[in-house]
Order: sequence, then structure tokens, then C-alpha cells
Amino acid sequence: MKIEISKIKYFFKKIPRVLAEKAFGFSILFIFLSLILGGLIFYKYSILTQKTEIDVAEETFKFQERAYQEILKIWQEREEKFNAVDSKQYSNPFQAPPPVKELTK
Repeated sequence: MKIEISKIKYFFKKIPRVLAEKAFGFSILFIFLSLILGGLIFYKYSILTQKTEIDVAEETFKFQERAYQEILKIWQEREEKFNAVDSKQYSNPFQAPPPVKELTK
């Protein structure tokens, strides 16, 4: 089956005219479709979420002291590294270099 480009162009050129001639019918159709789509979205995100029950975990929260100590140790190491940056002396890249001494024989 061969598709003719001229027929496709004619079809797409005809669409605005058909929409303009039957504007009332198409607007009613689009309003109806938007109401259906809005209803489906409302049903999915509002009504279905109320019907589902949340499974409550039987275990209570238990504080893990070992994990807390490891995290605290990592944070302290990071803080020490962060504070060490303030005390480090960096060379000034805008300062003129010191004069070079000539070697005498």
C-alpha cells in the first residue's frame, strides 16, 4: 500500500476547516473528555487511596547506638578536616616571586 503525500497534506489542511465548521460539537466533545479524564484522576488519587489500608509495622523503633556512634565519628572527622583548613597557610599567587640569587664561582 503506497501512501501519497498529497493526500496526507490535504487531510491536515482540512482539519482546521472541519473544526471551525463544527466548533460547538467539538467543544462539547473536548469538555466531555476533560470531565472523564478529571474524574479518572480524582478516582485514582482520592478515592482509591482512601480504600487502601496502611500496614502498620509490628516492631517498635529501636535506637541503634552503634550506628549512631559511627555516624557521630564520621561527623567529627569531617569537622576536624573543616577546621584544619582555617589554620593552613596558603601561598599568595599575586605576590611577586623572591629574587633569584646568582651562583658565583
